[in-house]
Amino acid sequence: MTAPAFAPETEERLALARQVADAVLFEGYVLYPYRASAAKNRLRWQFGVLVPPAWGAECEEHDFQHTECLMEPRAEASLAIEVRFLHARRRTVQRALPDGGFETVPELHLDDRVLVPWDEGAEERVELVAPVGQLTAEGIEFPFRKPAVEDTEPVLDATGRTVGRLVRRSAEVTGVVRLSASELDGPYRVLRLTAVVENTTPWTPPEGHAVDRDAALPHSLVATHLLMALSNGSFLSMTDPPEWARGAVAACRNLHTWPVLAGEPGRADLVLSSPIILEDHPAIAPESLGALYDATEIDEILALRTAALTDAEKREARGTDARAAAVIDLADSMPAEVLERLHGAVRGLREITGEPDGFPDEFGVTRPDTPWWDPASDAGFDPEQDRVMVDGRPVGRGSRVELRPGLRHTDAQDLFLQGRTATVEAVLHDVDGAVHLAVTVDGDPGADIRREQGRYLYFQPDEVVVPEDPR
Repeated sequence: MTAPAFAPETEERLALARQVADAVLFEGYVLYPYRASAAKNRLRWQFGVLVPPAWGAECEEHDFQHTECLMEPRAEASLAIEVRFLHARRRTVQRALPDGGFETVPELHLDDRVLVPWDEGAEERVELVAPVGQLTAEGIEFPFRKPAVEDTEPVLDATGRTVGRLVRRSAEVTGVVRLSASELDGPYRVLRLTAVVENTTPWTPPEGHAVDRDAALPHSLVATHLLMALSNGSFLSMTDPPEWARGAVAACRNLHTWPVLAGEPGRADLVLSSPIILEDHPAIAPESLGALYDATEIDEILALRTAALTDAEKREARGTDARAAAVIDLADSMPAEVLERLHGAVRGLREITGEPDGFPDEFGVTRPDTPWWDPASDAGFDPEQDRVMVDGRPVGRGSRVELRPGLRHTDAQDLFLQGRTATVEAVLHDVDGAVHLAVTVDGDPGADIRREQGRYLYFQPDEVVVPEDPR
């Protein structure tokens, strides 16, 4: 077992996977509106935080990740492992004094930004390569250490005069990677690979002080995830395994992480084990222009909101973090045609249906020549003619109903439709024999578009009533 630089071919494969892994690494790093003073930026880094054992014993966070997946290595195969995480660096702001000294201040105002204290994240990697044969023997244990670091950065004003400095301090963190593999019974040579990443930092809270997550973060491995590459062989999908391997996949234990196939679609020699659940071969959307970090939002919405921040808010965001400053600059410089690209994309339909029929309308949207439902596949049912009994009266296409969403069926947004009237557009039957009413809400300005595209709201018959005056 060694820890050298990866072979060029392995490095090339990992470089592609790192594009997605970077999104995992910086998930929630800094949230819109990208200011340190924002309430939701005061509790950061929710995913993949491996805390020191002394803190893990006091809270619901964990000091390890445990990954298990299946692989089919060929002769002389080796396994390359890359552990990636962020190492929190606590930044303080100091103002220059006339005597040449510095004093710590809560903020420092410059022409283009306001500098404030902040926890930055420095990317760390632990790399190792091991022959698969060694994993099936005694396994390996690889301890690692990232030392404490302190550095300073001068802060200059527009004239080049030193007006302050930033002091960054990171604490020492230590950890261990444990790898082992065991051969499964069966007609194929399949190994169950186990990879454990553990924080072993011997930090304990100061005597007499309450245990505090903020104090534990500099001693934690933040956004921890694994990239694993086989030099010769392949991994099995944990999401969609072959039928013969489903039992073995179900027996794998994955704690605080989940492995998926990564890299180029069609290849299976690379796995990303992530604290965020992903699908096989995840990829960054081609429309995305850069990291926006707040992945619970849509790029277009974030870009528009960020561009709409006031100048004072942008100054504070630029002073919060270099990555936040880059987001502000990206939103401010985005051309209209590039922003339009973010408005949405439809993928995958041509692979299933082939080239679309019909001709685009004046908006460039193709209108199909066939109905939105397929009569051939629903023989015996006609959504536009079928009826269902509600309150003793037949209800079908064109009927008016009053919406009474039921708690056992309902999307949270449907609750806002309580008591609204709607028009039934179709009666649908699912494969389990249940009946659903497709409706458009009366007064909805987009109702015509919904009808044209077949995009309705759906309710079950016991979630509607027929009004006294159904006209």
